[in-house]
Amino acid sequence: MVNLEQTSLSWLDEEMNSSVFSDRRHASRFKSLMQKLWQGMGNSLPFACQDRAATKEAYRFLSSTRIDEQMLLRGHAEATCLRVKAASPDTILLLQDTTTFGYHRNNPDDVGFAGHYAPGLVTTGNDAGVNCGILMHSSLAVTTQGLPLGLTAVKFWTRKKFKGTNALKRKINPTRVPIEEKESYRWLENLRQSTALLQCPERCVHIGDRESDIYELYCLASELHTHFLVRTCVNRLAENTTLEEEMKSVPSECQGHHRILLRQDKESMREITLNVRWKTLTLHPPIGKAKQYPDLLLTAIIATEENPDDNNTRIEWKLLTDLPVTNLEEAIEKLEWYSHRWKIETFHKVMKSGCQAERSRLGSAERLTNLLCCYCILSWRIFWLTMLNREIPKSPAELVFTETEMEILDRMVKDTAQIMSSTPLERYTIKLAQLGGYMGNKNKHPPGNIVIWRGLRRLNEIHTGWELAAERCG
Repeated sequence: MVNLEQTSLSWLDEEMNSSVFSDRRHASRFKSLMQKLWQGMGNSLPFACQDRAATKEAYRFLSSTRIDEQMLLRGHAEATCLRVKAASPDTILLLQDTTTFGYHRNNPDDVGFAGHYAPGLVTTGNDAGVNCGILMHSSLAVTTQGLPLGLTAVKFWTRKKFKGTNALKRKINPTRVPIEEKESYRWLENLRQSTALLQCPERCVHIGDRESDIYELYCLASELHTHFLVRTCVNRLAENTTLEEEMKSVPSECQGHHRILLRQDKESMREITLNVRWKTLTLHPPIGKAKQYPDLLLTAIIATEENPDDNNTRIEWKLLTDLPVTNLEEAIEKLEWYSHRWKIETFHKVMKSGCQAERSRLGSAERLTNLLCCYCILSWRIFWLTMLNREIPKSPAELVFTETEMEILDRMVKDTAQIMSSTPLERYTIKLAQLGGYMGNKNKHPPGNIVIWRGLRRLNEIHTGWELAAERCG
């Protein structure tokens, strides 16, 4: 007799083996819950668990005060660390971003306030207009080719107050408030935690959008001997003037052009030319914190679209990094690294759309946080599978699929000229995507996350029936 859990779900063991709980029963319940969530991806807890006893066990596990996100994600973090070491000596990009999971509850205080309205929420009655939810700030490790290796740090929280923030700024200068008292301190915490986990600061480049333009973050990266690449939004003090004024006087030898293809929608793309400028200069800390932090020698890179169409928004990136940039090739390399930042947005989309994280009816922030940790691991696996086929298509198919799964896909999806001309990994990924509605036309884009998670859901259902028919489980 072959155990279904040991054949098709062995990858879960690698993501959970290093998780340590104070009660050994929690380890077995965690594994059982993850297997059910993977096989019933996108469904509610009762639907995924299938029976009253398993559902009650899942609720008790998620409600336990003896588990937290650090325990649940420890195994995945250790597995991520091993994947990073296996990618040595390549540079590792650590993408940081914040997302909001919005919920509607009769008593919003049980979950906590998110601070703004989440799209798609329907509110009625006395609670109309009240949005509660949980914010998650995560760091996702990816290779310079774009393959996601896993999460290195995750923070969850809710806001107690979110009204009157702008009015408060008129009374208090935000630059004089210690960074430890600000919500933006999470950027520094994730940088510190990720660096400590991976133990290779010289290989890491922490990437963030304009929200991460924090002088304290630059100083912390210098202190930890790691690197950063962020999109700046503040016209900082530089040399004897400001950053913008300094960039106006960039010499011709520090300029160049770079052509890229920009996708406008799902089908069309347009080619644009970027004017690239770079300059190394000394940045000064904010005036209110001049005595606390030192000056830093950083490089500014500005890429601006030339001759934009009237119907399109002009593309302009203003980046800051502590990495050296001495020629156009190195400047373009940094631009390509920053372009991977969007992948963490895609990861959040997988959590919300693939795992349906915002449809949960759990009634407390603690339960929801623990469930979101489970979804983090599942979402990474979906995203990894999608990107592995795109970035390393010559990888062995056995890295992703079991023999039984490949046999099922061979029987369920007929071979076409496109499939037969593909590598084994591409072949089975396309077949999996076709289970999820992928048309597989020759001129179509590679399978995306949506058809992959739909295909995985259907493959799991077929796999269970396959094992039952063979009298291997049940």
